[in-house]
Amino acid sequence: MSKNDEYRLLRQTPSDVLKIVLFGPESTGKTTLASQLARHYHTVWVREFARNYLQDKWNDERKTCEPSDLMPIAIGQMALENNLAQKANRVLICDTDILETMVYSETYYGGFVEPDLEKAARKNQYDLYLLTYIDIPWEEDDLRDRPEQRQEMFDAFEEALIKNNRPYILLKGGKMQRFDKAVKAIDQLLKSHHEKK
Repeated sequence: MSKNDEYRLLRQTPSDVLKIVLFGPESTGKTTLASQLARHYHTVWVREFARNYLQDKWNDERKTCEPSDLMPIAIGQMALENNLAQKANRVLICDTDILETMVYSETYYGGFVEPDLEKAARKNQYDLYLLTYIDIPWEEDDLRDRPEQRQEMFDAFEEALIKNNRPYILLKGGKMQRFDKAVKAIDQLLKSHHEKK
C-alpha cells in the first residue's frame, strides 16, 4: 500500500452527524460510557479497533503493541468510524479516535509518530471530546499497562486536546455523574446543530 493510500484511509468521510469522542487513558470508563450514550441516543457507537487487534496479537504471539502496529490500528479505526457514520442517528459515539493513537505513539515510542498518522489526526474533526479522568479504579487485563503512570498519561491526553484546539469537557466521578454531564453537553450541541440547519 502506498503512502498516499494510507493517508487517504486515515481521513474522515464527510457526514452530517455530530461526532463525540471518548478520550483518555486506559481503564477510565470510556467503553462503558460509549455504550450507555449510544443506547440513550438510539444510535451506533464505534468500538476501539485496537482492542481486538492487539488481543489477537497477544493470543497468537504473546507480543504487545509495537510501532509497526499503529498504522494498521489507525486505518482500522477510521474504517469503522466511516462505516458507522453512515448508520448513525444524529450522533456518532466514538470510543476513541486516531488522535488517541497519536498520543500513545508519542508517549510509548519516544515522541515518534508516523507523519501520515499525525497529519490525519490533526485534520480530522469532532464536535466534542469527553476526557475521562483517572478516578475510576484500575482494572487489569492482558493489554493494559502503566497503572503507576496514570496521571502522566492523563496529562498527555489533555495536553493533546489543548495543543490541537479540540473542544472538550472533563468527566470525573461515578458512572451516573459522568453520564449526566456528557448528556447535558451533547444535548446542547444537538440543539445548536438543529438550529443551524
